[in-house]
Amino acid sequence: MGTKARAHNMGEDPRLSMPAELHHPHAKFSNWKFKLFRVKSMERAPLPGDVQPETGPLAGVVTPSGLGETVEEVVGLPGSVMSLCLGSKSKENVEGPEQRVDLKLQEMDTHMNHLRCLCRLCGTALRKAKGPEHEVQGSLDEASRGALRRMGCKATVWSEVILKVFKVDVTGDLETLHPLSFCHRCWTAAMRGGGFCSFSRTRVPAWRPHSPLCPLCHPRKPSLQRRGRKRRKPPRGAQRLTKRTKWDLQDSTATGEKKAGKPGPDHHQGPGRWVRPSAQKAQWVKTITHCQQDHFSARLLPDKLPVDFQNSVTCQVCDHLLSDPVQSPCRHLFCRGCILKYSRVLGAHCPACTLPCSPADLTTPTKAFLAVLHSLPLLCPREGCGELVRLDLFRAHCLAHQLEEEEKDQWPPERSANSYLPVNKGGRPRQHLLSLTRRAQKHRLKDLKTHVKMFADKEEGGDIKSVCLTLFLLALRAGNEHRQADELEAMMQGRGFGLHPAVCLAIRVNTFLSCSQYHKMYRTVKATSGRQIFQPLHTLRNAEKELLPGYHPFEWQPALRNVSPACQVGIIDGLSGWTASVDDSPADTISRRFRYDVALVSALKDLEEDIVEGLREHGLEDSSCTSGFTVTIKESCDGMGDVSEKHGGGPAIPEKAVRFSFTVMSVSVLAEGEEEAVTVFREQKPNSEMSCKPLCLMFVDESDHETLTAILGPVVAERNAMKNSRLILAMGGLPRSFRFHFRGTGYDEKMVREMEGLEASGSTYVCTLCDATRAEASQNMVLHSVTRSHDENLDRYEMWRSNPYSESADELRDRVKGVSAKPFMETQPTLDALHCDIGNATEFYKIFQDEIGEVHCRPNPSREERRSWRAALDKQLRKKMKLKPVMRMNGNFARRLMTAEAVEVVCELVPSQQRSEALRELMNLYLQMKPVWRATCPAKECPDQLCRYSFNSQRFADLLSSTFKYRYDGKITNYLHKTLAHVPEIIERDGSIGAWASEGNESGNKLFRRFRKMNARQSKAFELEDVLKHHWLYTSKYLQKFMEAHRNSAKAFQATIDPVETQDDTDMSLDVPDFL
Repeated sequence: MGTKARAHNMGEDPRLSMPAELHHPHAKFSNWKFKLFRVKSMERAPLPGDVQPETGPLAGVVTPSGLGETVEEVVGLPGSVMSLCLGSKSKENVEGPEQRVDLKLQEMDTHMNHLRCLCRLCGTALRKAKGPEHEVQGSLDEASRGALRRMGCKATVWSEVILKVFKVDVTGDLETLHPLSFCHRCWTAAMRGGGFCSFSRTRVPAWRPHSPLCPLCHPRKPSLQRRGRKRRKPPRGAQRLTKRTKWDLQDSTATGEKKAGKPGPDHHQGPGRWVRPSAQKAQWVKTITHCQQDHFSARLLPDKLPVDFQNSVTCQVCDHLLSDPVQSPCRHLFCRGCILKYSRVLGAHCPACTLPCSPADLTTPTKAFLAVLHSLPLLCPREGCGELVRLDLFRAHCLAHQLEEEEKDQWPPERSANSYLPVNKGGRPRQHLLSLTRRAQKHRLKDLKTHVKMFADKEEGGDIKSVCLTLFLLALRAGNEHRQADELEAMMQGRGFGLHPAVCLAIRVNTFLSCSQYHKMYRTVKATSGRQIFQPLHTLRNAEKELLPGYHPFEWQPALRNVSPACQVGIIDGLSGWTASVDDSPADTISRRFRYDVALVSALKDLEEDIVEGLREHGLEDSSCTSGFTVTIKESCDGMGDVSEKHGGGPAIPEKAVRFSFTVMSVSVLAEGEEEAVTVFREQKPNSEMSCKPLCLMFVDESDHETLTAILGPVVAERNAMKNSRLILAMGGLPRSFRFHFRGTGYDEKMVREMEGLEASGSTYVCTLCDATRAEASQNMVLHSVTRSHDENLDRYEMWRSNPYSESADELRDRVKGVSAKPFMETQPTLDALHCDIGNATEFYKIFQDEIGEVHCRPNPSREERRSWRAALDKQLRKKMKLKPVMRMNGNFARRLMTAEAVEVVCELVPSQQRSEALRELMNLYLQMKPVWRATCPAKECPDQLCRYSFNSQRFADLLSSTFKYRYDGKITNYLHKTLAHVPEIIERDGSIGAWASEGNESGNKLFRRFRKMNARQSKAFELEDVLKHHWLYTSKYLQKFMEAHRNSAKAFQATIDPVETQDDTDMSLDVPDFL
């Protein structure tokens, strides 16, 4: 090519005229590389069936073979596909004599031709395997099908056989990536295995996309480079051209400079035929897209339309009219399927301007353009019609012509009513639409779905659901099925017969139904009643997202220290930060928890209706609540004992678990101008498991101080950070501020000693509230005060660790008053009412045994005598009170035992009348003191017992030190000491003891076991997540209100069993007494 021609090409190339900022970063490098090296890989490699062209001046011209009449049809298209890589749009520029064929498409065509010559399964050449070829996606021939059926294989297509025999899924093969056939050897291997297995080891190659170093187009092995006939060597006397001369000769020949050497249309060179570059380019693109049967040709447009307008409504990949158009970031339009196939084969760039364009960047054009596109008039190609039809109705118009031809060919002129029935052309009978699979239904209704979609986009703004439901409603009305039509109309208007998703979720959680059990109930009720009363599982999952932590946005001012500001945080691993906590030792436990601040936000949003209602009842306006709300939180933590479950084979492994939970006790606000805060919400059942929300679940022994410290350490850090900040949360439509006060009161004696670093309960220092020893507490049972605190325990631990006075172990232990470990969580100095009741009942149970055996007369009885006394006591309680003996004292047994009736039953076994009277008096004093620490608000519930508590406790202590001195001489139990010495002081400080007990957390132990059975899984980590999630939903106030609203009505439940028409559908609800 001459210098002028090269300059002319550079001037017409639109990529060279673009601004510098729009150039691809590697464009200049690629041009330089092509000019410098003359890459040989761009030439087409010879195929086995090709004939080598003669040497001469046209030796460098690529002449593809086998194009046939299709190429002639492509030549006559109004547009050309050469614009894909050259950047121009008009036919004249593309088909000019000075343009060069895109080598990348030529590469892909060569690569695909190579793939057609190989076997899909073994990778060998098809010509080497003697025997016929078989299509990978084709159907089985009669001989193969019969042979496989005799061996038990019922496959109908080769893809199923290949999947079973060679373990390869060929259903998703691409023509540009995989061969389309397999050889006769692989067919033989499949037939020998009966369509189920292979007795020969066939190694299926990994087919990779085409690349510049493709092993198929440029094989390294010399024997593979000679395919077909050998290249004929030039004669010895012929003059050999240099590489530069050859390359210039190829350029000039390809662009048409030397017209004398260019063959005409009818001039053959070998078995192939010479075609124009634009036609060759169009043929290559058609090989990639395969859209000739699906898209409309641009020749259907009227001739009077401008050429530029025609180019704007045609795809720049296939030159057909746009079908499902998409727009690139550079504002070029393509068919969606064509651009996706083009990008998959030739790379993610725009075919028009070569700018980067990934499938994710494609967008739908504006509705104005789509309206113009769908309203294009197309000329019907049928002879004798000549009608101009809109583009969106053109397919239906052509289908009507096709149906007319079929009816004329198959039916006589006279027609009956049965002539419109679908015709069965042999094979299996035509199945009803409802009996088909979902995929077959989609295939049969494909055209209808397209029409409905176009109508919805044009008339209803794309609301396909409303259009389909309206059609169904009109069909029911036309068939006089008004009952179903009324139900459908009610569902469309949002007042359907089904239950609210929150009600279904509450039923599932409160009845402990697993996913499979609920789905079975849902299908049974739907099949029995014919109505969808219960909601499906996916609706329940969407409903529970709003109730679980991590859904609502919030903000902390100032931001929490060392806590992420992210709001969308769900269940997290409780072992985060483990290596920094416990000397890099591996974690031997599983823990799952919510983040503390996120869980508090979800709990407050769950109480939003109650808080807003409290503000309304007290007449507090939003303008007066500027100081913010104060939230009081009760924290509880206790071990659940052995919670092992046998889910599979082998013995049950003992597992101990610990749960940390919290309860929102009250929400108060200080109104502007007022001196006292107003409580707008107070928990009515603070000791119920319905109000105790789980925060952390862990498989760990509660006596394992190190592991417990490592897991609860982040919880303590989050709590300490929230103390010095305030929460900004939307409540009642307005942002409001909340401050939190945490009180760790829901701990038993053992857990308090673990968290505060004290010695075990059998220590000399009997109390966790004061410094009294066991001997001091037995001598002076009443006159003690609360002296211990968290800060004081920390100071004593530092003294224990450093021993600043160099004291001995006994002297140091006496100085620190029983502190032996570092306190890691602050607890409120109080009395746990539940465990106090259980501990005192245990002590009374032993007193009953001693009184039956008259220990006051004969001290130091033998073990056998004590067993006989216990057996007599258990027998008497079981006979008179139906109270079965237990291995370990629990709350229910303690409540039954500590009654006047139980004392009368026991006194029947006591020989001495005087001792019986003393026992009755002791129990009477205890029953008068018990309501004081068990009541939620003793000043309102039992004011008389509260006033007499000091007198009763002194009298109780006198009886223990005199009548029952044999048992309490120099010793006393922990809970008896707290009951007699500290109850009045705690009530005077806190106002209550019973409201701050751990009874709610203890009641959740049985819930843990039930939820674990409900969510039994192989992985304990996922099982713990499910238990934590469902336990949280179980305590949701929102779901509890829905359950209360639907508990007392049996109308919906009756409708599920006996579906009859009802006159009033407004009060329909559900009663599930058996479930609850």
